[in-house]
Amino acid sequence: MRIILLGATSSIAMATARIYAAEGASIVLVGRDRGRLEQTSADLRSRGAGQVEIATCDLATPNDAAGQLRAFADQIGGVDHIILAYGILGDQYEAERDAEHAEEILRVNFNSAAAWCLASADLLERQARGTLVVIGSVAGDRGRRANYVYGAAKSGLAVLVQGIAHRFANKGPRAVLVKPGPTITPMTEGMNRNGLLWARPEQIAAVVHASALRGGPVAYAPGFWRYIMLIIRNIPSRIFNRMEI
Repeated sequence: MRIILLGATSSIAMATARIYAAEGASIVLVGRDRGRLEQTSADLRSRGAGQVEIATCDLATPNDAAGQLRAFADQIGGVDHIILAYGILGDQYEAERDAEHAEEILRVNFNSAAAWCLASADLLERQARGTLVVIGSVAGDRGRRANYVYGAAKSGLAVLVQGIAHRFANKGPRAVLVKPGPTITPMTEGMNRNGLLWARPEQIAAVVHASALRGGPVAYAPGFWRYIMLIIRNIPSRIFNRMEI
């Protein structure tokens, strides 16, 4: 198995990479921080990865995403799974008052991610096999005052990935959007992370790995979020607008 991890230093990406490493996969780690990439590479080799390569790249500002993606694949002789795992949460309060911050949230979480998704779709469609797995968020299921700029980016990304999945229908490749609920990662540091609804990166990684192998175009992580978000999406606005969620 040959894997490209876009945003390889995120907690979820690293947990996912460890699952693949234990299976002897060849992996390309893509990210900005070469030092952290090298540390992750050493860890994965110690866990059984067949081959680990590093590619330093600012994924948030793609320059010829298609060409770069082909170069990543060439490092390990091709690709079976492409996993997009980077993003920023941003600050909703600041985004409402600073257009540049709002634009950054949208640019990183949607614009740049869309460029990598479309480049991945072209590559996988040409080889008529493989899977694109994109990590989205339950925040994209309904706009909430607490994080609607971030949610808007994730909602747009969800439609894009679902469209790619439809494009792939009966052609061989697959595209899957994984929607985690709140997860204990550096992105959520500073929040109140008590409660049963918070997941650990390893829980999300298990869903990402399973989704890359089989399943439909959307997977919630953990799975109970599918039912929680079904309820939230269907709460009447007159009630929803009085809720602090």
